[in-house]
Amino acid sequence: MKKYITLILAVIIHMNSYSQATWKADEYYDNFQFDKAAELYLKVIHGSNTINNDDVENLANCYFNLFDFQSAYVWYDKLYGLKEKNVKESTFIKYVQSAKAVRDYEKANRLIREYYTDDLDRLEMITTQKKHLDSLSGNDPLYKVYNLGINTAKAEFAPIFYKDHLVFSSSRDSIIVKENLYQWNKQPYLDLYIADRNKSNGELKNLRPFGENLNSRFHSATVSFSKNEKFVFFTQNYVKNKKLKSNKDGISKLKIVRGYVEGDRITNVEDLAFNNPEYSNSHPTITPNGKYLYFVSDRPGGYGETDIYVAEVFEDGKTNTPVNLGPMVNTAGREMFPFATDSILYFASDSHYGLGGLDIFESKIKSKTDYTIPINLGPVVNSNMDDFSYIIDPVENTGYFASNRSMGKGDDDIYYFKKKKPILYQHYSGHVYDKVTEAPIPDASVIIHDVLSDMLTHHIETDEDGYYKLKLPFKKEHKLLFSKPNYTSETVYAKITDDPNAKLENNNVYLTSLESLTVKEGNQTKIDVDPIYFEYNKADITPQAIAELEKVLFVMNEFPGVRIIIESHTDSRGSDNYNFSLSNERAESTKRYLIASGIAEKRIVGARGFGETKLKNRCSNGVRCSEADHSVNRRSNFIIIEKQTLETKDL
Repeated sequence: MKKYITLILAVIIHMNSYSQATWKADEYYDNFQFDKAAELYLKVIHGSNTINNDDVENLANCYFNLFDFQSAYVWYDKLYGLKEKNVKESTFIKYVQSAKAVRDYEKANRLIREYYTDDLDRLEMITTQKKHLDSLSGNDPLYKVYNLGINTAKAEFAPIFYKDHLVFSSSRDSIIVKENLYQWNKQPYLDLYIADRNKSNGELKNLRPFGENLNSRFHSATVSFSKNEKFVFFTQNYVKNKKLKSNKDGISKLKIVRGYVEGDRITNVEDLAFNNPEYSNSHPTITPNGKYLYFVSDRPGGYGETDIYVAEVFEDGKTNTPVNLGPMVNTAGREMFPFATDSILYFASDSHYGLGGLDIFESKIKSKTDYTIPINLGPVVNSNMDDFSYIIDPVENTGYFASNRSMGKGDDDIYYFKKKKPILYQHYSGHVYDKVTEAPIPDASVIIHDVLSDMLTHHIETDEDGYYKLKLPFKKEHKLLFSKPNYTSETVYAKITDDPNAKLENNNVYLTSLESLTVKEGNQTKIDVDPIYFEYNKADITPQAIAELEKVLFVMNEFPGVRIIIESHTDSRGSDNYNFSLSNERAESTKRYLIASGIAEKRIVGARGFGETKLKNRCSNGVRCSEADHSVNRRSNFIIIEKQTLETKDL
């Protein structure tokens, strides 16, 4: 009995030890001490006979927050299997981002298609964003980027223009020494810095603290200035009695404050009215006209982890009630670091389709709550890691952004960029019609290649009226390929001038359907040609036959999925056996002609003669007929036996 009691006690002690380890891991996790939490979660998972899904998810999240994406990917993949693909969207987003971070793009794309298969609106947006991003690959990049000399091993990010200077956030501790470390990444809390900006190359010099008089022991970051540079808006922690102030869940949230600018000092700092210690407000940015404040918040009622909001700003610097930008911009993931020009909103997101981590997107501003589908700024600016806090001078076409991409100098680095001048376009439009019926052809494919490079630049489809409209860059020649399954294809060369007022309209294209090139006889479909006639007692191809065989070649060349059988026939004169032999020779002669003209032999499934067994008229044995009547029976037919995909020829 003692033996069994001892064994039971050992099991209880073992279970209690893992229960305590889990409790401690959860405590570390809740306090953002992800390195310590990961170590304990790993110990609990490996030491337990049963796997707790919450422990696996927390472990994956720990690695994700520690930027150990290889380990995060392994554990998100494990969780995805354990929960039979039924994970919440915010977790799924981190799973996909981890896959992209380790450059497993094929797996990431497959997961996206699988997860959103029933969400057609989301899938349509992702497809549009992917097509745009794919169209950028292979083209000359619009951006050239340069890592700045002021970057350190610590974090530098959130640049903002201020007169001839640049203000940014950093955890560097070379100027202001702090004893406090942010538990998440073991770096000093963030402070604001200002530097003089060299406009020719973007480099910064004469670096110094900005708002040093704030004397904060915690975060002061992400600055934006009012139009007249009288006010400054920035992010801070909630602090009480020189200690972080926590909400009911024990978490210290962020708030946006407003102060007056006096040189490099910030005075009269006040909280904005919409702040609330139960949720964070951060990353403020003022529009160029000074009328609106965009910012980021995890307040209740949003679409994801963090959403972008906008609030009107009055002349005295106060703001009204914030409005969520809506589902065109915000997702179930993180939308962060907004920056607005007069007409475009730039922001970072980890859920819109990108290259991995946070990517930078742009969306045209239609109104305060109406935006176009966000599109990715593409490679060079974006990487498989976090890219964010993008700002641009739309006049100079230069700016800055931050990234923790590989080959940088530290945690987050600030990069300077030069953007090429926007390409000017002409509109080129028309309709695609059926050549026979002249009916419009909807959903016809229009593929655009640059003639000089022969690179694909764009791909659209005609609308329900067969209408298409293209934006083609100035001073270039473009190859336009029009096609649709079961139709021929057509190539058009469009030469674009540099006249912005030119109207390149009514460029109509006509395609021929396979149906109009064939005829039905009973249950057979034949290529529609006039009879292929042969001279009496001969199997040679005549000049008249060549003209009809060109029609056969046209169908075979335009529709590579078509396969045929050749059937040849004779008139009734001569013996039955002789006529069978002669018709076989005529079928083989026709087959040889098609092969010699470039048709693959495997596409001609058979070539056979029927002799006089399938006469077209009354001219059978013993019936007196004219030469013209007998010639009708000396013919070849081309029976379509397989259509495969019926796609037009390879474009």
